[in-house]
Amino acid sequence: MYIYEKAPAKINLMLDVLHKREDGFHEVEMVMTMVDLADRLTLSDPGSSRISLSSQSGYIPLDDKNLAVRAARLLKQRFGVSRGVHMHLEKRIPVAAGLAGGSSDAAAALRGLNRLWELGLSEAELEELGAELGSDVPFCVRGGTALATGRGEKLETLPNPPRCWVVLAKPPINVSTADVYGNLKAGEIAVHPSSSKMREALERGSFRDVCGGLGNVLEDVTLKLYPAVERLKKVTESLGADGVLMSGSGPTVFALVAKEEKARQICNGLRGFCEEVYAVRTLG
Repeated sequence: MYIYEKAPAKINLMLDVLHKREDGFHEVEMVMTMVDLADRLTLSDPGSSRISLSSQSGYIPLDDKNLAVRAARLLKQRFGVSRGVHMHLEKRIPVAAGLAGGSSDAAAALRGLNRLWELGLSEAELEELGAELGSDVPFCVRGGTALATGRGEKLETLPNPPRCWVVLAKPPINVSTADVYGNLKAGEIAVHPSSSKMREALERGSFRDVCGGLGNVLEDVTLKLYPAVERLKKVTESLGADGVLMSGSGPTVFALVAKEEKARQICNGLRGFCEEVYAVRTLG
């Protein structure tokens, strides 16, 4: 028996940091949505109690450092499961890109193992378990578009953005999320993006207003620490996208584009600056 799960990437339409919490995390407001760039996870019963992971990618860990493996161990221990699982991950989302690839893989593992091991857990229960693995995992379990608050685990479903093209470009560098948040001075943020304006834009189905409401307070930090990201964003803006923003803590920059022809033109223009460029659609 094989179970197949899709693990889509996410982008942040807006990301605001309010303050640092006593638990060491930051209080955030984020509007996130899924795009049609996805890893694929295949789960099967190995006939033993062993948990294992394989992948065609040489850039990801296959042991307990991988969130999908940790998700399997969490379920196995929490619910006393005697069966094992072999997972094969077809990796398509760039690694360490600000696109929640690892979190989406963990969410896919939770969903798939819920079916394979016949645990009967609800989506809400899977989201709660996902919060133990990482702040983005609950959203990746739910999918769609959502406002995330707290440290990212409190979710409110929002309307999906109007269907459009999304050009994703990742420069050949990795960004440390810990370094970005470590260099952020939440009390000194001059301009905060508005989650209410983004919500209103989504509720109206206005592509123009969604593009106008894009904002990410982490950009100021990442662009200073990693000049390559700043150059990439400027180039993307110069190519005439309808809206441009860095996703998460970076380094991926995305462009929202209404027309396919323009998206292809932007893709071609960006390939002179980085190899990892994708033209995909919003989901929903």
